[in-house]
Amino acid sequence: MTELVAGVDSSTQSTKVVVVDADTGAVVRTGRAAHPDTTEVDPRVWWDAFTEATAGLLDDVRAIGIGGQQHGMVALDSAGEVVRPALLWNDTRSGKAAEQLVGELGGPRAWAEAVGSVPVASFTVTKLRWFADNEPGLADRVARVLLPHDWLTWRLLGGGEPVTDRGDASGTGYFSPAEGKYRQDLLGLAFGGRTPKLPRVLAPAEAAGRTPDGVLVSAGTGDNMAAALALGLDEGDVVVSLGTSGTVFGVSETAAADPTGIVAGFADATGRFLPLACTLNAARVLTATAAMLDVDLAGLDRLALAAEPGAGGLALLPYLDGERTPNLPDAAGSLHGLRRTNMTPENLARAAVEGMLCGLAAGLDAVREHGITVRRVLLIGGAAQSEAVRAIAPIVFGVPVTVPEPAEHVARGAARQAAWALSGAARPPAWSEDAALNLPAGDAALGAELRQRHLDVRELVHDLSTTTGEDS
Repeated sequence: MTELVAGVDSSTQSTKVVVVDADTGAVVRTGRAAHPDTTEVDPRVWWDAFTEATAGLLDDVRAIGIGGQQHGMVALDSAGEVVRPALLWNDTRSGKAAEQLVGELGGPRAWAEAVGSVPVASFTVTKLRWFADNEPGLADRVARVLLPHDWLTWRLLGGGEPVTDRGDASGTGYFSPAEGKYRQDLLGLAFGGRTPKLPRVLAPAEAAGRTPDGVLVSAGTGDNMAAALALGLDEGDVVVSLGTSGTVFGVSETAAADPTGIVAGFADATGRFLPLACTLNAARVLTATAAMLDVDLAGLDRLALAAEPGAGGLALLPYLDGERTPNLPDAAGSLHGLRRTNMTPENLARAAVEGMLCGLAAGLDAVREHGITVRRVLLIGGAAQSEAVRAIAPIVFGVPVTVPEPAEHVARGAARQAAWALSGAARPPAWSEDAALNLPAGDAALGAELRQRHLDVRELVHDLSTTTGEDS
């Protein structure tokens, strides 16, 4: 008899639900509900969206798992009531708080050694500092701090002791992936000496409990960890996700600790680690360039593919929404190599695609430096459907590229975790891989040339910023 399990992706924009066959991973039905477009929200909005998205879907489901957006801050009082709207990962008001915390512990290296990552505004620990400094009266009422997926799991269980997993906990800034434990001292440092209760950290396949209706609930995890679980990452597999922002991550047997802050040393959802590099600019580079050229995305593809590799000498540094790295704090985008002979729509379109992919290739290099072998890139996200991206990515990355069929990877990963918890097995279920487009590696010499030119432009911009004292 077929057993069904459900996975939930509670993302920034929406709640997505998939119900799948626990043995094969085949999707049986789906649901979806929108979230408001904001950077802070009452968590009850997530529950309402979950209720809407799952209406009529869960009657015969045996287990369910929640995948959620990383880093957010959900603060509860002693009665379990929400103290203030949850701050989401994309709420940047805690940028100054991040700088303060980094300095107070002794600098980036101290943070990397303590929790595997150097905190930035997205991390929960920085939001707690902002909260303590700006709303001390409300902060005094806080008895528990949860992450978005923790809160949804807790509601699903009908209360009790909140739980989490090491993957999502590793994005807080007060959990050490290497040691597998919370750093209460860093929690207190951030929250003005307050140390509210934190969720109990479950093992990867450990069940969180059961709903009032008897459905098993798995530990849940963060969105990147759930996507990695859905894709069944193995040694040598690295995901490049081309959403509004871009992420690069792969699994490792050893914890990363990058003092530059480029790589976040997260844990994954299987007991391993998930070094991850992030860029603010990915698919939005293509949409912005298409708008400037007054074409749709298909038109941008046609233009880019009509140009020669190298875009006639044009190189785009696509920091259109800033790029918060130690070397380029909030840098602006730059177009280099302009000549009267190369100022064509085709070359600009090609430079946009090459520039975006070279930025992600820098992320590949960064995770390589932390023990990740890159034998294959799995290209996911909206921009992975671009014909120009598919043609140029194997050249820029210099390794074979696999483009899985579009899927709700986070929700499927949460469902796979639920099936794992339900089975009681030592490993996650071996679901068959989805259909995928497999692209061989491109011209290695050409790819190296494109990446080097992008790096040269980046260093030039950094030198100009240092000389003028301004962002360029």
